[in-house]
Amino acid sequence: MTALLILVFGVPTLTAVGTDLLYAAVTKATGARVHAGKGNVVWPIVGQLAIGSIPATVLTIWLLSQSPAQSPVLARSITLALGAALLIAAFGLLFRERLQRFAIEPVDTQHPASHRPVLTVALGLLLGVLVSLTSVGAGALGIVMLRYLRPDIPSVRLVGSDIAHAVPLTLLAGTGHWMLGDINWHLLGSLLLGSIPGIALASHFAHHLPERILQPILGLMLLAIGLKLIWT
Repeated sequence: MTALLILVFGVPTLTAVGTDLLYAAVTKATGARVHAGKGNVVWPIVGQLAIGSIPATVLTIWLLSQSPAQSPVLARSITLALGAALLIAAFGLLFRERLQRFAIEPVDTQHPASHRPVLTVALGLLLGVLVSLTSVGAGALGIVMLRYLRPDIPSVRLVGSDIAHAVPLTLLAGTGHWMLGDINWHLLGSLLLGSIPGIALASHFAHHLPERILQPILGLMLLAIGLKLIWT
């Protein structure tokens, strides 16, 4: 979303990030409620992620507040970070099966059970910084890294946990950007209005699209957008 707002609609970088964060907070809240109702949220993982992400988000927003408004250097740096995050997400989608096999084999030696909470907190810290700067991470990167850290947990529960953690993270980061004046409210309203029929349409066709086809399409899209952002 942020990348398309920047590349296609010419929205200023920080405005695109802030607007997308509040949009994500609203839309992900519905998904989190559904997953929680089905028991697909592992709350200890959500808590561990939040321990790292919440202070990281507050610190990142504070650092942004100390930067010159509409700084071209800051905008370019965020665009590059956004492009890099999308490339990592694309890699995770395109090579998901290989990464999962790699994760399952060494899990007992590389990530003993006693280390997993610490690594999950560290992941939350990384996501807090990335999401606050680029709006990307909660979902695109989080689920890829969670699958690597916790291959012992079914994917559907990792997805539910990642979405549940994304709600307070994107809401806090979006509120921070709101305080910095980085929200386009008319654009946010239009996005939310368009998402209602969009979600309904996608939900209908998603059942008819095999994951083995949809996954590489999404991965290639993220790859193309990430490369475009980096070399623009």
